This record gives sequence, structure tokens and C-alpha cells, in this order.
Amino acid sequence: MTPRAGVLNCWAMTLSSREVDLFEGSRGRLEAIAYRLLGSAADAEDAVQDTFLRWQAADREHIETPEAWLTKVLTNLCLNQLTSARSRRETYVGQWLPEPVLAGDRMLGPAETAEQREQVSIAVLTLMERLSANERAVYVLREAFGYPHGEIAQILDVTETNCQQIYRRAKQHLGTDRTRVEIDAAAAGKIVEEFLAAARSGDTEPLVRLLTDDAVNVADGGGQVPARGTPIIGALAVARFLRGVFTLTDAKRALYRSLVGGDFAVYAAVVNGGPAALVVTVDRVVGVMSLDVTSGGVAAIHVQVNPDKLDRITRQWVASERGEPLGID
Repeated sequence: MTPRAGVLNCWAMTLSSREVDLFEGSRGRLEAIAYRLLGSAADAEDAVQDTFLRWQAADREHIETPEAWLTKVLTNLCLNQLTSARSRRETYVGQWLPEPVLAGDRMLGPAETAEQREQVSIAVLTLMERLSANERAVYVLREAFGYPHGEIAQILDVTETNCQQIYRRAKQHLGTDRTRVEIDAAAAGKIVEEFLAAARSGDTEPLVRLLTDDAVNVADGGGQVPARGTPIIGALAVARFLRGVFTLTDAKRALYRSLVGGDFAVYAAVVNGGPAALVVTVDRVVGVMSLDVTSGGVAAIHVQVNPDKLDRITRQWVASERGEPLGID
């Protein structure tokens, strides 16, 4: 039993089975809200645990609508975390990217529509860093979970009119209107395989054809793993960089093995609703390259190699069925 589970069981002893079931029935939704707000599965789990502790300590007999109460508590905990996270990210080493999550994880939340899937993409979660805490909360609750403005206003203690204004500002700041491309596992595999083949071709032209003119490459090593500290912008610049990364020599293979701690393989996967390449050692995901695919081509490559942000996807990967690795030699 983990320490967290032990704490949960200890607190749960003071709750009725109905009250525990009520919270557990809301856990998936709460995790999905927190992940969208924080961009971190680990922080989302902590926020949901803190919400549980407040549920245990509350005068529950006088809570008329538990779902609304839990959502309000969770959202405000996340807003507090966002404020402190912004100050931490001012000293973050290199580029900050969200924590990637494998397809099928309940942390991703509702995925019935293309819009809901788009909102949890690495690209949009990264863009949401532009928003204020309130803008992010209003956007997430409205767009992904369909909360009416009146309920969101009560959660945030603002007027309904103000809530609507915040929502409009958030959409303007994000500017995410674009032609969405639907990706399933089979399509993701083909996209990743084609992209890696172009990167390994030794020529920039095949990659340039796959990229949008303003394509960007961003990597997050968190100061723990070597990663470029600034984005690479423009199709030609990105293509040249990736050609250098994927054109393997014996010396480069040895360097990569030393960085990841041994032999590795590359697999295609669906991560945050989009195609991705996972770099996997025997028992751990050590890198995730997510492709932001638009109707005009690949608009962004987001590379996550910060080991602190790969624990959850590693657990998912170990427990999942995976296909054959993609050849990289």
C-alpha cells in the first residue's frame, strides 16, 4: 500500500460508504478538470487528494449539491496552484511543456467531440499557459465540461456577465480556431512512421513537405536531461535540426544509449489525442515526441524528456498492449 493510499483509507474510515462512493464517482471528472487546469497529472492527483480531505472535513449533511461543492473546492485549489506554479516556472530551466498522457487515461476526461479532444492536446495545453488563472478555469469548465456560465460564476465568485467576458477573452487569447484532424491509433502509427522516415532520410526536403511553414519544435528537459533551451521556428530550421537528431551514426547511437541508460526502441502511440513517438527502454518511457497535426501539416513538435513528467505515462505504457517498435537504424 502506498503512503497516499494509506492516508486515503485512514480518512475514509470517518466517512459513510455512500459518501466515499459519491466522491469516488466524481474522481474521474475531478482529475480531468485538474489536469486541464494544471497541465500536470501529478499535480492533478494531488489537487484531487486535497479535495477529498476537505470533503472528509466538511459538514456534509448541509451540502445540497455535492458535485458542485467538489468542483468548486477543486477549482479553487487549482487556482491557488496555478498562482504558485507561475512563479516556479519563471525559474524553470529551459522550456516548460505539459505532462503527456497516453490515450485511454481517464485524466484526459470527456472525448466525445473533436473540440473536447483538441482541448487536451499538448498544443492547446501549452497555449493555455497564456491565460490568467480565471481565464483558464472558465475556458476549461465551459468548453470541456459544458458548465453553464451561471454555475461557473458561482464556482469562481464572479458575476455571470463577468464570467462571459472572461470566457470571450480566453478564446481570443488562445486563437485555436483551425481545421482539426481526427487521429485514431492506426492513423497515428502511419503519421509517426512517415515522419520518422522523413527525418531519417538524410535530406531536409521530405520533412519540410510534412511541416507547416511556421512549424515549431519545443523540448522540455527540466534541467535534468539535455534539451534545447529555446524553440526552433520555421519549417527549414526544424527540418535541419531533426535531420541531425535522427541521422544516426555509431557515435550518436552510443551517446543516446548513455543518455537513456541502455538500449531503447521507438513506438508509435496516441498521446493527448494526437500522434506521438515514444522512446522506451526496458521498463521506462524516456521520451515523448508529440506531433501537432493540422490540415496544413505538422505545426509543432513537442518533445518531453523531463523524467519527472514521464512517471504516469510509463505506468500506462507498462500496463498497455503495444505494437511492434519502429525501426530507427
